[in-house]
Amino acid sequence: MTGVPREPSAPDTGLLSPVRAGTPVEAAVDDPAWVRAMLETEAALARAQARLGTVPAAAARVITETAATTEPDTRALALACRESANPVVGLVRLFTRRVAEVDPAAAEYVHRGSTSQDILDTAAMLVTRRALGLVRTALGTSIDALGNLARVHRDTPMAGRTLALHAVPTTFGLKAVGWREALRAADRRLAWVAEQGLPVSLGGAAGTLAGYLEYAAIDGAPGDGGGGGAYAVRLTEAFAEETGLAVPALPWHSLRTPLADLAAALACASGALGKIAVDVQNLARTEIGEVTEPAVTGRGSSSAMPHKRNPVLATMVRAAALQVPALASVLTHCLVTEDERSAGAWHAEWLPLRECLRLVGGAAHTAVELTTGLQVHPGRMRANLDLTGSQVVSERIAARLTPRLGRVRARHLLTRASTEAAATGRPLLAVLAELAETSGQADAAGWFTAAELAELCDPTTYPGAAGGLVDRALTT
Repeated sequence: MTGVPREPSAPDTGLLSPVRAGTPVEAAVDDPAWVRAMLETEAALARAQARLGTVPAAAARVITETAATTEPDTRALALACRESANPVVGLVRLFTRRVAEVDPAAAEYVHRGSTSQDILDTAAMLVTRRALGLVRTALGTSIDALGNLARVHRDTPMAGRTLALHAVPTTFGLKAVGWREALRAADRRLAWVAEQGLPVSLGGAAGTLAGYLEYAAIDGAPGDGGGGGAYAVRLTEAFAEETGLAVPALPWHSLRTPLADLAAALACASGALGKIAVDVQNLARTEIGEVTEPAVTGRGSSSAMPHKRNPVLATMVRAAALQVPALASVLTHCLVTEDERSAGAWHAEWLPLRECLRLVGGAAHTAVELTTGLQVHPGRMRANLDLTGSQVVSERIAARLTPRLGRVRARHLLTRASTEAAATGRPLLAVLAELAETSGQADAAGWFTAAELAELCDPTTYPGAAGGLVDRALTT
């Protein structure tokens, strides 16, 4: 009947996000992965409490074993979320029943003193750590591939382009090592987050750990004479050791810096990947043709134009890079959260976080194939470099003439020569030679021999410090 909600026929399959479909990160951040992380968090919390003597070791063992075998229906949990606004409440209810089936006494210690945000935030950090491991592995492979490209093409000349037009010569090696450096910078940011910026969440109902302390007292924890502070520190440290996550300075229910730091690092990574993608797209244009994506039969075909082989890898990476900053901004906006627990800002983080991880993970995975299989066409680069008839070296000739003619006159002369060369289609070398002959002794004095002028007009001899910059980047 019209207007009646229909149950989805399938989960999110990636149909509208091909960059991550079928990639390792997709499974690392899907609904079952989040449920597993929440159950692992519950188990780690029980073990941490058992280490401090506030949960029986046998109960912690049952909770851990049951967590490893519990596989809830994620759709049922999702529907149950509508009654609590988060998935932890329904999961804890189900998990407690499962533990009780094994050991009713152990069920009393599930989620003991805890709150939903502690579990979900810690699970989010576990999911993120696993996803970042996949991202960084992929980035490392691309970094190595780009390093190889930079070595091979250290001195391969090509036109440097600024504001879409030929500027001065550069080398493909310098371009490739630039891509590599952008990925290295992104990886350093992700490494910091992965190693130091993913903390456990342990605050209890309002960031005071009161529930943990109360149950600890009931369960016979020794007093510490400091309002529970020492026990809270020990419990947080034990919890961090059990999960492998960092120890926060304070409970961070409403101090969302970890998510903002993560968002910034993911946005940076997506931008570095996107830079490579958009450069490849431009260089692969029919009229440029300086690089092409790795050839795979059937890939990139057009539904209407059989002659086309579209740059699909770069397209997918670029699409991801355009989405991540907007999604990451949601996580940054959620820094502005009210009170000790938020009604909405916390909840708004979950999906953008997962999508950022999916997109960056998918883009990094896709970039591996792009960078390891990129086909470079030096002949086409040289042909394009010659398109302007040596006008790309006008800067060089003006610099050489400046001591003889003065900066203003030298620039004026080269502007005139370049304009005439462009208008007539003649090489800049020919125009300059003619100007030297007709300009009179005042201008011609100190000009170059024909051989010197030919050398100056050769764009392949004007790479600047490109080779040295490549060498330096590859050794630092």
